[in-house]
Amino acid sequence: MPARLARVRDVADLRRFVARWRRRGERVAFVPTMGALHAGHVSLMQQARRSARRVVVSIFVNPLQFGPHEDFSRYPRPAARDRRLLEDAGVDLLWQPTVSTIYPPGDRTRVQVEGLSDVLEGASRPGHYTGVATVVMRLLAAVQPDVLWLGQKDAQQALILERMCTDLLLPVQVRRGATVREPDGLALSSRNAYLTPRQRQQAVALSQGLAAGRALLVRGERSAARIVRAVRAEIACYPLMREDYVALVDARTLAPVRAVQGRILLAVAARIGRARLIDNLEWSPR
Repeated sequence: MPARLARVRDVADLRRFVARWRRRGERVAFVPTMGALHAGHVSLMQQARRSARRVVVSIFVNPLQFGPHEDFSRYPRPAARDRRLLEDAGVDLLWQPTVSTIYPPGDRTRVQVEGLSDVLEGASRPGHYTGVATVVMRLLAAVQPDVLWLGQKDAQQALILERMCTDLLLPVQVRRGATVREPDGLALSSRNAYLTPRQRQQAVALSQGLAAGRALLVRGERSAARIVRAVRAEIACYPLMREDYVALVDARTLAPVRAVQGRILLAVAARIGRARLIDNLEWSPR
């Protein structure tokens, strides 16, 4: 039987749990989420468990990272289901802070990672990564974990948070878990819940596009323009998908590249119905 899941809201209660573990010399891993949990989140929790004796998961739908016309109010919040998944995964502590806890009255402080935050997703969603960096910095300040686990599906977000932790000298090890996919290749995402059955069938366009790009890379293609064209051509075969961007960039700087020479990130984003989906492939020549 999995251990009983403890739940807290206040920072003081959270810190009491963590302090007790610290006194016993136990390492703490942390997985920040916005809830609507799926197998991708569970995979991160399992890896967190292997990296530390204790696992803390937060659920907080962060208003600061949503734009004025985005889906904050309708973002899925299946609280009871999420708790069952956390219990089954053997998580030690669930932290569910309120908005006023994370953003207290008079709050004025924001965290911005320059150069990485205003391209790709940042260009499509201005201010998004300021919201992400700000909330994760506050969550880390409260939990003070030894290890922070992030998902590769949000590769740009992971890179930004890695840079933030390095630049701000935070004593935390940042690890990435691989993207978890459905059998047909669709990357797991909380926003997949928005898809109708027909939209769900067409949502594989992104993973199929990435597969077309990867096939070219494996065969030796090094022209970014030709690889991007192949990805776009594949996505265009799915008429419900509305491409936002297809980009091939340096995986460390997110700067566009003309030819593949080192490690690259092939990133895609598209809208289908009410959902905006993203996916990516990191790849480097042998």
